Amino acid sequence: MGEFKGIPIETTEAPPAGSAPPRVASGDKYTTAQGFTAIKDGVKAGAATPAAHPAAAGSGQKPRWLRARMAAGAGFSAVRDIVKQHRLSTVCEEAKCPNIGECWNAGTATIMLMGSVCTRACRFCAVDTGNPRGWLDAQEPANVARSVALMKLHYVVLTSVNRDDLADGGAAHYAAAIRAIKASNPATAVEALTPDFQGSMTDVQTVLASGLDVFAQNVETVRRLTHPVRDPRAGYEQTLAVLAHAKTYRPDVLTKTSLMLGLGETDAEIRETMRDLRSASVDILTLGQYLRPTANHLPIGRYVTPAQFDEYRAWALALGFIECVSGPLVRSSYRAEQALARNNAGLDNRRLGQ
Repeated sequence: MGEFKGIPIETTEAPPAGSAPPRVASGDKYTTAQGFTAIKDGVKAGAATPAAHPAAAGSGQKPRWLRARMAAGAGFSAVRDIVKQHRLSTVCEEAKCPNIGECWNAGTATIMLMGSVCTRACRFCAVDTGNPRGWLDAQEPANVARSVALMKLHYVVLTSVNRDDLADGGAAHYAAAIRAIKASNPATAVEALTPDFQGSMTDVQTVLASGLDVFAQNVETVRRLTHPVRDPRAGYEQTLAVLAHAKTYRPDVLTKTSLMLGLGETDAEIRETMRDLRSASVDILTLGQYLRPTANHLPIGRYVTPAQFDEYRAWALALGFIECVSGPLVRSSYRAEQALARNNAGLDNRRLGQ
């Protein structure tokens, strides 16, 4: 049993001196420390399908505006070393987020609950997939609350893998973590980016009753591209229903969702999705460029320009969203605490396009 800032961390035995841990190739199966099988990066090798537009943009050099801050520096190294030493899971690494350099250098990371293996296999996502068979860390809610206190966070985002192997999809575990944070950090705002709980509104209500401030569930893409982009158990209408119910059940809680662009959607479909989300009373929308995490994932259909991101943001604000954070490298939890500043979270897309 190791420690991270006084928090007990369960670790597996280190490999013998002089030997390296076995490397798992993307798309290959492996056995986790908990004893169940998972697929590295979530999608089996060779499973990629053609892009929605025949002329896929995924090959060749990326546009200049997709340059992320280099994943280096004292802050980044400190966080990376702690994560490596204690074998911690972060959504920053598991989802191959392009903003890992910026966030880790700032000493922040989005907390991922319920492990690093997802029961679903969405074709855009690089999180490992498998069946955890009910495994949960019962100490996680208390440890998360202590982490938030030690880091002196004023705003924290909790996210998680899908856990369809659990009867409630992990709703009670989510709620326990939020209550623990609020009990020891009453001034900390909590955003929960949750699974869809297979459309169970009872489970959605369990999370909403826990004292959170922002409830998020990502629609991910437009209606036409929901499959094959998302796992068959996910659904466009299901996400809309979850978001609408969240606002009805807790009108005081802000609701939020995210849309990836560059998968083959049209402008008309983007507008339609925005209108559907507003009909569900969604408050906050984030828009970002889809980036293919591995060769096994869906190819990129197009690169959206910074100017187009500004145009789409204007559409969203005109439809009544409180805020739309829109930019090439924007992700669901990126600068989440700045969303209500109503300045595109401080992003300047005009400079990116120069």
